Amino acid sequence: MSDKSKDINELDSLTARGMSAPANRGVRTSDTTTRGIRIEVQSMYMPERSAPKDAQYLFEYHVRISNVGAETAQLISREWIITNAEGEVERVKGPGVVGEQPILAPGAAFEYRSFCPLKTSVGSMHGSYQMVTPQGDRFDAIISPFTLAVPNALN
Repeated sequence: MSDKSKDINELDSLTARGMSAPANRGVRTSDTTTRGIRIEVQSMYMPERSAPKDAQYLFEYHVRISNVGAETAQLISREWIITNAEGEVERVKGPGVVGEQPILAPGAAFEYRSFCPLKTSVGSMHGSYQMVTPQGDRFDAIISPFTLAVPNALN
């Protein structure tokens, strides 16, 4: 098993037990519910895949989308707004997430992991998932802002 797989498995195990990830990862979180769609995000710095001397910082984020409401909704697209410490903003839009457009019945959840490269040691992400109900109602499920930061970069 690679060190990265070992680290991710350790994080999964800790998260499953309701515990925090190791402090050296700089874990940051966000949790928002819009119209019954709860979006929890946990980000962490990936030192083994970063090259600070070359202004390359990689952050992993784990997203859990839960339907805590009473109506079924399908995630059809996403929009991320990524801001680095220099104030540069990048918008990322596209269909679904990780190649999927999950349908979330009440009580269902969908989880995935992705990555965000930055050229600064600190930044932030926020955005929304565009959802649609079986009746055709469309709404944006808000992803509240969360920090991307190398451990101790904000101290």
